Amino acid sequence: MRLETERLVLRPLELDDVDVLADFYADPEVMRYIGPGEAIDHEQSRLSVERMIAGFEAEGYGQLGVVRKEDGAFMGRCGLLFWDTASWTPTRTAAAKGPVETEVGYLLGRDYWGHGYATEAATAVTGWTFEHLSLERLIALIQPGNERSIAVARKLGMKPEGEVEIFGKRATVYAAPNRTFNPPS
Repeated sequence: MRLETERLVLRPLELDDVDVLADFYADPEVMRYIGPGEAIDHEQSRLSVERMIAGFEAEGYGQLGVVRKEDGAFMGRCGLLFWDTASWTPTRTAAAKGPVETEVGYLLGRDYWGHGYATEAATAVTGWTFEHLSLERLIALIQPGNERSIAVARKLGMKPEGEVEIFGKRATVYAAPNRTFNPPS
């Protein structure tokens, strides 16, 4: 799984990405709406990237590194996350104890916010997902107040569907059925 857009290359994460992602993960504002909403240290970042790489290898798809074509800047990650809906915890599909929901999720460093990169990356991932996987829908789990992510979800044609608790926090489930995906122009 490697995707290209007009401005971006989305490629599998590598251990070499840890240092840059660790800088993003150490920024409290970047992490405000991610997981429990707290910055994490370098070691936790390394473990997170290792889990994402292992998940990608197990599933054949998952989170991708987002690289700007113009200058090769590594801007963050975007791709698929899998949730066991019995407990609303991250999972791999083979390990789930209940039904699995597939989420398009992303995290970009703060310097890359406000330029449409998240929408561009999430659109590419959503298009690939509906073209290559037989999913009925794709979701986004968004904590209240995360207006930027809500805007991306809406651009992807997602609509709020209900609320769940993840990592001890409330999140709205935004969903788009496969048949309605029309990439933003």
